[in-house]
Amino acid sequence: MTHLTLLDTAIGRPMHLTDITRDTIDSYLLFLRDQGITTDSQRTAYSYTKSVLQALGRRGLVHVIERGSEATFPSNPFPGSTREGKGERPLSVNEKKTFTLAVRTAVQPLFGADAEPTATLAAYALLVVALHTGRNTTPLLEMPMNCLRAHPKEGIEFLVVFKRRGYTSTKVALRASNSVKRIVESTPTLRSTVAELVRRVLDLTAGLRREAPDEIRDRVWLYRRRRDSQSRVSALTHGTLEMAIKKLVRTYDLRGDDGEPMRINVSRLRKTFVNRVYEILDGDVVATAAAAGNSPIVTMRNYLRPSEDARKNWRFMGLVLVEELLTNTLGATERTPVGQCSDTTAGEYAPKRNGDLCQSFLNCLRCRNYVVTGDDLWRLFSFYFRILRERPRVDKRRWDHHLAHIPRLIDRDVIQAGLRRKLFKPEQVNAARERARHDPHPFWASPTIIDELNSLA
Repeated sequence: MTHLTLLDTAIGRPMHLTDITRDTIDSYLLFLRDQGITTDSQRTAYSYTKSVLQALGRRGLVHVIERGSEATFPSNPFPGSTREGKGERPLSVNEKKTFTLAVRTAVQPLFGADAEPTATLAAYALLVVALHTGRNTTPLLEMPMNCLRAHPKEGIEFLVVFKRRGYTSTKVALRASNSVKRIVESTPTLRSTVAELVRRVLDLTAGLRREAPDEIRDRVWLYRRRRDSQSRVSALTHGTLEMAIKKLVRTYDLRGDDGEPMRINVSRLRKTFVNRVYEILDGDVVATAAAAGNSPIVTMRNYLRPSEDARKNWRFMGLVLVEELLTNTLGATERTPVGQCSDTTAGEYAPKRNGDLCQSFLNCLRCRNYVVTGDDLWRLFSFYFRILRERPRVDKRRWDHHLAHIPRLIDRDVIQAGLRRKLFKPEQVNAARERARHDPHPFWASPTIIDELNSLA
């Protein structure tokens, strides 16, 4: 309405539904951009507005053009927005270690003989569950009493939470134990299980359920809120959780790798969980997506980050390329993991900023600066077989859009063209192919290198 009011003033008359055209929508997008809010917030506001206008269009109150250059709604109103950022970043190894120690210490009072559930202790317990299960904030806040379910395997239980969006439930397998004593006597090296923690909270809140309002009686995270002489039973909310997190950071002086107060929220803990699963499963995106409760493409796009080892490897690779460039060991070209490049800083796919070296190796075969000689065949075939090994690990859409063309281009535009022009000898090609099959170049030996390339792109 604010935007339409501004248009009223601009055109000198009241706006009508018939005035809503493509120009109106374009000006609304500019209005959102000028509000100083994030792209995600702009997209959300636009989506709600579009839904209302489409409903009016179905009733004939707004003339909606579906297709063509004059379509009422642009097909891509926020181009490039998916490349702007991926939201929260997972905790680093040191940050996770510091946070884990703090929250485990903070939650211990729950296991005392005179323990009483408070909003702060309930929030700390929820953070422990979030760290070890990777669930979203709202499903965790609304965990029901029957969230622990039996598992076919002895010693394991399912934690089941409900996800409003999509009306689905997700489950995580947890270690089970009937020993509460083990937790009370635990040390920093003996971690209590999440199932035990949830069960302890349920025991402590059992007496509160008789007083709790009907809408929250079935929740796990109940506590007694006292104000003046009155008290009432409440359940954790986003607000109380945020306040408890601030208290945890302040009490334990939690600092991030940058020295600033550590930023903690359930989204960061979820991404930490997903990346840890990805690391444990040795780069299996499909299994990681199943553990996260998402599709592989969503997990790849929004959750996975290059590991610290990957960053070290990339820094090492950059140092090698710089050394070869400074020593001029390659003449007019510089060696890369795929072959050679005539310009690694200003080439077709290079970042072209501050002299940064190009690391877009998946695009080498499309780049006009790409060079291959007979000496490069081993690393080229190592790349070839690394791509082929990705086929069973990635979903069909990602394979078709991003990887399927690479083996074809190598066979057709490099190997066959090189043999035809007598740049390579057949025995040279066969020897390099067999060597790469059994002894790949170290850069392409890692099973997760393709995902790391995409994460760093």
